[in-house]
Amino acid sequence: MNSLLNVEQLSLSYTSKAGTVSVLKHYSLKLAAGETVCILGPSGCGKSSLLRAIAGFEIIDAGTITLNGSVLSSATQTLGPEHRRVGFMFQDYALFPHLDVAENIGFGLTKLSRQARQAQIQSMLELVDLVAYAKRFPHELSGGQQQRAALARALAPKPEILLLDEPFSNLDADTRERLIIELRIILKRTGVTTLMVTHSHSEALALGDRIERMG
Repeated sequence: MNSLLNVEQLSLSYTSKAGTVSVLKHYSLKLAAGETVCILGPSGCGKSSLLRAIAGFEIIDAGTITLNGSVLSSATQTLGPEHRRVGFMFQDYALFPHLDVAENIGFGLTKLSRQARQAQIQSMLELVDLVAYAKRFPHELSGGQQQRAALARALAPKPEILLLDEPFSNLDADTRERLIIELRIILKRTGVTTLMVTHSHSEALALGDRIERMG
C-alpha cells in the first residue's frame, strides 16, 4: 500500500518554566490516499499535538513528516503551514466572527481568480448544505451549522489531507449523531484523505476506515 502521509519516529516536546514535557515519542503513522483514519485516545495523550505538527503549527524534535513524498517537517526543517496543502478543522471551529459563511469559506482561496473563487465557494456551500446561510455570520448559526461551515472552509482549497481535531466535542448528543453520518457522506463524496482524533469509541467506529490507538 502506497502511503500519502508518513509520520516516522516523531518526537515532540514542550518546554516551560516547569521544565520539558515529552508529548510524543518515536510515534509513527501511515495513511493511504482516500483513507479515513481515526486516532482514539484519552485527553492529554498527544492526539491534538500530532495534528498540529502535521499542519505545521508545532516544530518537532525528531523524526519526519512527509506528504506525497515531500518533507513537511524534520528535526532541521519545517515547511510553513500555508505551503503544506493540509486542511485543518479546529475543535472550536475557529470561524472568523466578522466574516459571513461565504467569506469564511473563501478565506484561503486568494490565489484563485474572482470567478473561480466564487465557483468554489458555491460548490462548498452546496456540499455542506449551507447555500441558504451564505450571508449569515457565525454567531447566527447553530453548532452543527458552524461545524459544516468550518469543514467547508478546510476543504475549499482542495487539501491533500484533512485534519479533524475532536470535531464533535462541542455538540449535543442528537446533533452529534446526525452530523457523524453527514460527515461520513461528505468525506466519501470528496475522497479526501482524512485524519481525525477523538476520545469517543463510537465516533471512531462510525467514521474510521481504520482506528489507531494512542496513550
